[in-house]
Amino acid sequence: WKPVFAGYEFSKRWIAAHMPDVVVLVYNDHASAFSLEMIPTFAIGCAESFAPADEGWGPRPVPVVQGHPEIVNRMDVDHGLTVPLSLMFGQPAAWPCKVIPLAVNVVQYPPPTGNRCWNLGRAIRKAVESFDRDLKVMVWGTGGMSHQLQGPRAGLINRDFDTRFLDGLTKDPEALAKIPH
Repeated sequence: WKPVFAGYEFSKRWIAAHMPDVVVLVYNDHASAFSLEMIPTFAIGCAESFAPADEGWGPRPVPVVQGHPEIVNRMDVDHGLTVPLSLMFGQPAAWPCKVIPLAVNVVQYPPPTGNRCWNLGRAIRKAVESFDRDLKVMVWGTGGMSHQLQGPRAGLINRDFDTRFLDGLTKDPEALAKIPH
């Protein structure tokens, strides 16, 4: 695991040097906060705080996530959100910035298309740029690439696809939005 975690060191140093006031954290809920009976395509958390979800073994021993509310709402957050925070900030008593959770459905059919996610990203940028307060905002995107956690393809990782996709993020992101499910 050492090479995996070593890969985060540059990002940790960069984030520490540019500490945000707010992180908009785009992640996928793992059917912890949302029931399989009702999973929204996108869900933005607007509460004052977000408790770590009970993922079957009790809530993870991480700090409660402090929101940046303009309206009041409620949403628990699972490891899809708290693990990236831990990877960047370690295990503090409290997270060093406010977080706006933005859950994306990747669990229940139909998941959003790449184009819909691309347009959501554009909307996030427009919202951040038009906000009337001077805040340092970072937008983080998290989640796995081609891995499948269960079923006949469990454990499969398509390294060629993943590498092409990651390269495409800087070379031609609009083309990536056109890839079908």
